[in-house]
Amino acid sequence: MLHIDLSELAGGELQEKFDREITKVIQNMQDPNTPFGDSRGVTINITLKQNERRDDAKIEISVKSKLAGVISAKTNFAMGKDLGTGEVVVSEYGRQIPGQLSISDVPEEDGQEGKVMRLPRSLKAN
Repeated sequence: MLHIDLSELAGGELQEKFDREITKVIQNMQDPNTPFGDSRGVTINITLKQNERRDDAKIEISVKSKLAGVISAKTNFAMGKDLGTGEVVVSEYGRQIPGQLSISDVPEEDGQEGKVMRLPRSLKAN
């Protein structure tokens, strides 16, 4: 059986190319902007082409990585028309309803950091 040390093949180029591609894969796996569940991989392709006399062969080595794509950014637009001017009005909003306040919008009073406080209710029964 033939034994070839892959770390020495092509003067060590196969090892060098593999190291570079596996580094890309690991970096891609650690990137929080990529989906965690997607598969990544490294493919080593070795192609041999012999001459007509079958006493010589050309060998081509390629190493490719398959990375996960970047997660897309998402947002929302509230759209309408200004009844006075007829212009189209577009307003971007995130996870909350346009005009809705979040806890971070309520200013803290001095010396009250970290304390639970009551928020004023504006709902009234008629």
